[in-house]
Amino acid sequence: MHTPDDNDKPLMRSLGEFFGHVWQGVKTDPAKKVVRREEEIETRDTKDGKVVLRRTIIEEVEVKKQ
Repeated sequence: MHTPDDNDKPLMRSLGEFFGHVWQGVKTDPAKKVVRREEEIETRDTKDGKVVLRRTIIEEVEVKKQ
């Protein structure tokens, strides 16, 4: 539960970071290639319901033009 005492970032900063990441993705050269993608998924039953645990590993190769 969120309380006012938490040391969270302000909403506007979080939004700025989010749109900064989106903008970086738009500007990025598509010279990246995914060489391996590995995903592990595990489902567990808990007292609050079903929980899905997911681990994703992405390996990329990025070619920088000189």
